[in-house]
Amino acid sequence: MTDFLSPDEIEKLFERASEGNLPMETDRHQTGGRRARWLRTVDFTRPTKFSTDQERRLRRLLDTFCQNSTTRLVAEHRLPVEFEVIDVQQLTWANAFALLPDHSVHATIRTAPHEAKMLISAERALLCTALEGLLGGNAQDAVPERELSDLDLILVRRFISTLVELMSAGWFDLAEVTLETERIDTQTETVQVASGSEPTLVLTMEARLHRVTATVALLVPFAAIAPVGAAFSRRDEDEGRRDPGSVRALRAGLERVDVSIRAEVADTVMTLEQILALTPGDVVALNGRAGDDVTLWADRTPVHHGRAGRHSGRRAVQLTRPAEEET
Repeated sequence: MTDFLSPDEIEKLFERASEGNLPMETDRHQTGGRRARWLRTVDFTRPTKFSTDQERRLRRLLDTFCQNSTTRLVAEHRLPVEFEVIDVQQLTWANAFALLPDHSVHATIRTAPHEAKMLISAERALLCTALEGLLGGNAQDAVPERELSDLDLILVRRFISTLVELMSAGWFDLAEVTLETERIDTQTETVQVASGSEPTLVLTMEARLHRVTATVALLVPFAAIAPVGAAFSRRDEDEGRRDPGSVRALRAGLERVDVSIRAEVADTVMTLEQILALTPGDVVALNGRAGDDVTLWADRTPVHHGRAGRHSGRRAVQLTRPAEEET
């Protein structure tokens, strides 16, 4: 009996698949110990372009933003907004953008110096409540889901730009990338950030302001971090952040620090009782032979060995060899 399907069997298989009746794996006892043929569904809407390290670091950046944003917004705008990361997932750009709530306001973010783009989207209910507070009114009396005027959009841009500026600080520390708000869109048709198939990391936050709870989503296309991908990798983290100019400046500063230098002939260990019993004229035997070199110490670090002697009427040490590192 052949293991290949005949044309009629293939046609029947496609008919069953179109009806949603796919062959499933059955018990081996029912098939005489053989495994039944089966089909596996592959979800191409969930790419895996972002590595685990990249996901973790991007989420950590957003967690830091959530911790710092409340203080900044209260100090500058008197808005006690609380943010919390509630979900992180990879999708294509088209599927990620389709999941955003209706009536959201979208802000395109431009990265520098690589000129890539990201998107931050906030529900209108949150923005209307924040606008009421920015205008000096009672935020609890705000009308959610209302249309935004030109003045409203100016204030929305100011509010979102504050959020983007807070995010930018973390991005610059990690990858030397700055973020800037490019434009505000209230219509989904005018948003142009990435192609529909671009792998995108969706970081969803919950925002709480007074009695309003809404979501704020950050959509990061892979193209936005590709030029600085090494900065988000654990293996290349230190190399990516090393600055030769900073190294030289640090070295120049350390070279001017005063360090105490001492010469040690030898040492020994004594009990406290023996030390208290010492009197002038006693001889203390040290570990080491009489002809051994002395050790030159910089604070607590041995740096050289040498011979003790005199120079211009003062005690001195002539260096003979570098100190060996202790193992």
